[in-house]
Amino acid sequence: MIYDIRHVTTFDYGASVKFARCNLRLQPIDWPGQRLETYALSVHPAGRTSPARAEAGLANVTRLVVDSPVRHLTIESVSRMIVDRLVPVPGDDDPTLAEVAALARASTDLSAASPANYLYPSPLIPLDHAIADWCAADLDPARGALEAGIALARRIQTEFEFDATATFVDTPPHEAFLKRRGVCQDFAQIMITGLRAAGLPAAYASGYIRTIPPPGQPRLVGADATHAWVLLWCGPRHGWVGVDPTNGIWMASDHIVMAVGRDYAEIAPVDGVVLGSGAQDMQVSVDVAPVEDS
Repeated sequence: MIYDIRHVTTFDYGASVKFARCNLRLQPIDWPGQRLETYALSVHPAGRTSPARAEAGLANVTRLVVDSPVRHLTIESVSRMIVDRLVPVPGDDDPTLAEVAALARASTDLSAASPANYLYPSPLIPLDHAIADWCAADLDPARGALEAGIALARRIQTEFEFDATATFVDTPPHEAFLKRRGVCQDFAQIMITGLRAAGLPAAYASGYIRTIPPPGQPRLVGADATHAWVLLWCGPRHGWVGVDPTNGIWMASDHIVMAVGRDYAEIAPVDGVVLGSGAQDMQVSVDVAPVEDS
């Protein structure tokens, strides 16, 4: 499948901003099952961009510097992605969760995608005993890794309610867990908390899902905005496998990975420092349009 993606972030400042220095992680990464065909970034009315090194996570980072006064700022990212990713199928020969945990601990991979990087709690996804105990019902060490991963994602989708007013971007996983409601970020963080507590490598994936569903299929929750889901490392043969607890589905041809990290703080689409005296309002618009079947 070929997708055209348009991601527009608009800032309206209460007073003139004289200087801003931001990190943009808006260019989707190359990842198994997807390839970036074209990419263009524009900033209006002012701003200078340059490539930057990803200090954490797997991301394409662009540094944006605005050094002339602005009251409004628009950042537009346009990508064309080719996605050819099959739906995983659990099998009797899949490694168990116990085997996956042991393989991850023994890994000598030093790359950013090493499973060893995603075994432990992170600043935004700390260890939480209540979440760990709740998730453990699906994470029997003798269970196949793929089967367990999708089972936990579907239980979260069934027992939690999507509610965009229930949480904020900095709401900790424990609070969303107690409310049993939230958004895709909350559900991904809850699932990652449980997986890591079980000794399993789990990463936070930021990206997109298609805006227009295939004929006869329901619209996925999380369209028209950046989406978040979970990557579970399932051993060398399967590698990183994506599961979407917001929708209770696998990551397949409807998902586009923008960046991968230990938590949201490592791969936020836009972050940085703004020097100004007024408040700001940020609006984000995302459109993921299928072009044609590959």
